[in-house]
Amino acid sequence: MKTVYVNPKDMQRKWYVIDAEGVVLGRLAVEVAKLLRGKHKPEYAPHQEIGDYVVVINAGKIRVTGRKPMQKMYHHHSGYPGALKSTPFGKMIANKPTFPVEHAIKGMLPKNRLGRKLFTNVKVYAGSTHPHLAQQPESFVVE
Repeated sequence: MKTVYVNPKDMQRKWYVIDAEGVVLGRLAVEVAKLLRGKHKPEYAPHQEIGDYVVVINAGKIRVTGRKPMQKMYHHHSGYPGALKSTPFGKMIANKPTFPVEHAIKGMLPKNRLGRKLFTNVKVYAGSTHPHLAQQPESFVVE
């Protein structure tokens, strides 16, 4: 048996558009990460960038379950003592509607050069319009 690797330049890469309205945040992030990595393709290799491009619309209308709108916190630290800032999900989605989706997707990608490169292939928009119509994206439904 011989393992065949595909040159990433020769891969046909599709564009997908996902409507995030009413979709649970974690379930959306899992599907987007799979599409970005290319795990749905038979040519998948963990060290290659052969995944597709993903456009997420209506990120401001994402849903979380249970009491997470009040309890889920996003933390950031400036590096100075006592400078830890925490923001609840409800406030974050009101101020930066794309951040929770981007944060969840980034957390499901590898923490290396490949993960940073793959994250450039996802475009997240708070509203229902996006500037990628020329790429003719296919609709992808997340259950």
